[in-house]
Amino acid sequence: MQYRRLGRSGLYVSALTLGTMTFGGKSGFEKVGSTGVSEAKRQVEMCLDAGVNLFDTADIYSGGESEEILGEAVEGRRDELLIATKARFPMGSGPNDAGLSRHHLIRECEASLRRLGTDHIDLYQVHQWDGQTPLEETLEALDTLVRDGKVRYIGASNYSGWQLMKALGESERRGYQRYVSQQIHYTLQAREAEYELLPIAVDQECSILVWSPLAGGLLSGKYRRDQETPEGRQLEGWDEPPVHDTERLYDIVDVLVEISENRGVPASQISLAWLLGRPGVASVIVGARNEDQLADNLKVADLELADDERRRLDEVSAPQLIYPHWHQLKTASDRFGPAEEPLFERHLESSN
Repeated sequence: MQYRRLGRSGLYVSALTLGTMTFGGKSGFEKVGSTGVSEAKRQVEMCLDAGVNLFDTADIYSGGESEEILGEAVEGRRDELLIATKARFPMGSGPNDAGLSRHHLIRECEASLRRLGTDHIDLYQVHQWDGQTPLEETLEALDTLVRDGKVRYIGASNYSGWQLMKALGESERRGYQRYVSQQIHYTLQAREAEYELLPIAVDQECSILVWSPLAGGLLSGKYRRDQETPEGRQLEGWDEPPVHDTERLYDIVDVLVEISENRGVPASQISLAWLLGRPGVASVIVGARNEDQLADNLKVADLELADDERRRLDEVSAPQLIYPHWHQLKTASDRFGPAEEPLFERHLESSN
């Protein structure tokens, strides 16, 4: 297992993280999975044996049950691992039961600590932007949680580029704890993060944790052009991520499957290996409905793509250059720095 530094911190996380959205199975999350305590313990054991040290959950997953099950599953082994959780979404019907206010964040952090059965959270992440709460209130509350010892590090999730840069700048200006990570959706099927979020990861050292790296199973190799799919969350009403161009998706899958067959490994491993080679990515969050799926995903830690394989995947999945990026490529490529590479490297290579 490879370990990578998380942002500007001194914390090292495994290249693979176990995601626990499948733990529980209620409040709509049964579409993703319904892993109970005994199976969760086995998955945690498999991950620890493979060198995984980061386990990710959220208060909203199955209404807190995911945190409870994770807490039971790691009992007696808490010192061997890192726990990440999140807050922002509604945890009740009251006017203060959602958002990133000081009231909600501190209360939900304390509730997560109780459910997890621990005295601290290693990485506490805001699960989404809140445009109604003053940003300085959110950042001050997170800073307080760190200084009180309830939280070790903080991160953001699902922010846009301007929102993340505003938060990083505000933290610097006020001397508050700074986001060390951004948990985002980023796959071969959805490379929009390369416009702003990957450059921020490189330039600001705000590492990326990737959620749903197989695009809800779309990049697992099970979904093929003109073929019926026997199972998967896309068929069970889970509508993330959206597919805007079905033909493009199948073009990507065709290349994935061809490479995977030549390698003799599942297409899912090729998808994950591509992500682990992208700039700014610290860890890829993998989950599983069962042990066999998890075992397959864990094997990617030993898989490295050849340059030609990576080039083919880059070409078939490359995002369009929207403004101002196409203009920058045309007029400013002579002065590009490291932060521009994630988006422009393919274009620069073809022009040389």
